[in-house]
Amino acid sequence: MQHLKLSELMSALSYALDITEGQPPGHCIRCCWIGMNIGQYMGLPDDQLWELYYVLLLKDLGCSSNASRICELYLTDDLSFKRDFKWVDGSLPQVLRFVLRHTGNTAGILTRFRAISDIFAHGDAIAQELIQTRCTRGADIARRLRFQEPVALGVHSLDEHWDGHGRPEGLRGQAIPLYSRIALLSQVIDILNSASGATGALEEVQTRAGSWFDPELVNTFTAVAKEPGFWETLNSTDIDKVILGLEPGEFEKELDEDFFDDVAEAFGQVVDAKSPYTSGHSARVGLYTTLLAEDLGISETRQRWLKRGALLHDVGKLGVSNTILDKPGKLTDAEYEAVKMHAVYTGKILERVRAFDELARISAAHHERLDGKGYPLGLTAEFITLETRIITTADIFDAITAERPYRGAMPISKTLAIMKESVGTAIDPACFASLVKLTSQHPEFFPETIDA
Repeated sequence: MQHLKLSELMSALSYALDITEGQPPGHCIRCCWIGMNIGQYMGLPDDQLWELYYVLLLKDLGCSSNASRICELYLTDDLSFKRDFKWVDGSLPQVLRFVLRHTGNTAGILTRFRAISDIFAHGDAIAQELIQTRCTRGADIARRLRFQEPVALGVHSLDEHWDGHGRPEGLRGQAIPLYSRIALLSQVIDILNSASGATGALEEVQTRAGSWFDPELVNTFTAVAKEPGFWETLNSTDIDKVILGLEPGEFEKELDEDFFDDVAEAFGQVVDAKSPYTSGHSARVGLYTTLLAEDLGISETRQRWLKRGALLHDVGKLGVSNTILDKPGKLTDAEYEAVKMHAVYTGKILERVRAFDELARISAAHHERLDGKGYPLGLTAEFITLETRIITTADIFDAITAERPYRGAMPISKTLAIMKESVGTAIDPACFASLVKLTSQHPEFFPETIDA
């Protein structure tokens, strides 16, 4: 594995979190610039700046876990919901306006009325559920990524407000972790700056000082905002490079192979949490990919590398709305085009990681077909690697054997019969033959697909 700084890896993967939140690319990166400037102006020691750095980059780790529930409750697109909800200041008029604008816009009038009535009747409990899920999940994933408790707690308490009216614990004032206070302030500044510029951002956060935000942090930011070059860097297209230089160098970690495995598994969990129908999908595709790769003579080192690609193959689905992912009926042409974009997103996210350059191309091609009728590039057989063919076979197998919103799970025998029809056009013959052998000789690896 080529040398890679932890900051490079996490800043690159933070782009996956941006698209899940419906934010413009680089949102977490820009938050990191804002928050680190605040922390430096405060004179935080380097060890605390290092922890703050990763809270800012990974603040949205739990963001995918409530997407499906948002769609279910509000009958709406989770991406636009999440994007616009960050504007709501908590006042009753804004909350009412938001609910009315975002609930069931494409549903029938009676269905929309029932949904709005349920939300108004149980609004507090619903908000608590959604944010508690997000915060708990985000903190758990931060721990999985080997960060210590201050980072996990910083992610967990992102939505707490200075006046005690935030969530999930209703913490007040100094009881809110400092990293969380800085991250929330940075988040709102970036959103406001993108929409209304520096002046509008500064005025709005000053208005919310003492309610949402720690007044002293707002004062600190007011001073930071006057520093030469602050806004120019924030709005620069080269901000990624600047962010890499903000991590305190003495805390740089050497990334070993085990850590790369943990990162792939953790982000696979972020993807799978987006929909109840994809729970465990990335892990199973990783397992089937490893089994196929071993049977087909791929070296152990390459098997481990390929498993990471399998775990991350669907990371682009974070940018697809759950109104589409969880739809029980046939997709419209526009919806299918939106689904196809997930392969493009996967490639764009993974190629940001230098060490994942080849892996990005292999993972992003998992919906290509041997006959050239796949997507996103319409590659033909001679341009589709064996590694991609393995992931494709594993992905199709799990997609059929797992429950989907439009049908139940399929048993092994029927799954293989269905897949056989696509051998030579979508599925590689050698990969399929290997899969048939493995399901027969090693049924212990396929317990959830026992024939009825």
